[in-house]
Amino acid sequence: MKLEDLKFTTEEEVMFFDTDCGGVVHNIAYLRMIETCRTKLAGAMGLDLATMAQTQLFPVVVRTEIDYKMPARLGDVLEIRGHVSEIGKVKFWCEFTVLRKGEPRPLIKARQALALVQMPAGRPQRLPKEWGESP
Repeated sequence: MKLEDLKFTTEEEVMFFDTDCGGVVHNIAYLRMIETCRTKLAGAMGLDLATMAQTQLFPVVVRTEIDYKMPARLGDVLEIRGHVSEIGKVKFWCEFTVLRKGEPRPLIKARQALALVQMPAGRPQRLPKEWGESP
């Protein structure tokens, strides 16, 4: 599996429940949108929802960093672009860019560190060898 192939893009329309009283997207809504993209990205890595339910092996977020550049607003259509940027022995990093569809400037940039955790014991596992390691 090549690192540059580990990417996925999703789209979300900003709904009323995503915004505050000023019609601006609330920070928790961005996390939900990133979660959707990251879940699809995990599926592309062989960890689709059915496989996770069967194996009880889950990618768990251990760190999130977000830089808010510009606000999204009610009714905007957003493109959430995610990719795996780094793979280690037990942790990997995903990066996300949220853009207003059709516009080049990012609204937010986010980065998350994840570990694979075997449930119900809650034990971190080594990442699959086929994922490779970043140089």
